[in-house]
Amino acid sequence: MDKHTVHPDNASLIYNWLQTRGGLRIWHSIDLSDPHRSMTTPADKSDKPHWKMCNAEACRIITDPDDVLVITPKEVKRFHVALRRSSNGMSMKCTDHSSEKIRKAQDEAGPNSWYVFDYETQEAVILVPDSTMPIKEFMQISDDNHTN
Repeated sequence: MDKHTVHPDNASLIYNWLQTRGGLRIWHSIDLSDPHRSMTTPADKSDKPHWKMCNAEACRIITDPDDVLVITPKEVKRFHVALRRSSNGMSMKCTDHSSEKIRKAQDEAGPNSWYVFDYETQEAVILVPDSTMPIKEFMQISDDNHTN
């Protein structure tokens, strides 16, 4: 099975949950408008974190730190996107043209790319992994940096 990946900002909390909360519960989106989203909770908390998440107990439970990688992202592209109101009028979403621009930019950046939305500038930010390391190694380096 694939390794679970986390952002460096969340590594300490995730590592703590692996050590003290029985591991991780990984929840994947069942919302067709948000299919790539997932959420992580401590394994000892079985409540579904959001209505958009899978209906089962959890989609995956991880107890071994060796199954978790920390990915440090690198920005490769940034561009303005246009927004429109959703069909229910309650939220905003990218226009069809902007969504196509995002997909094209991700295709150009490679299969491991993803994007985030910068709300302050109304820009799509295309990211790729800059470095990847096991969470134990990341935490060791982090601890070494804090003790020096």
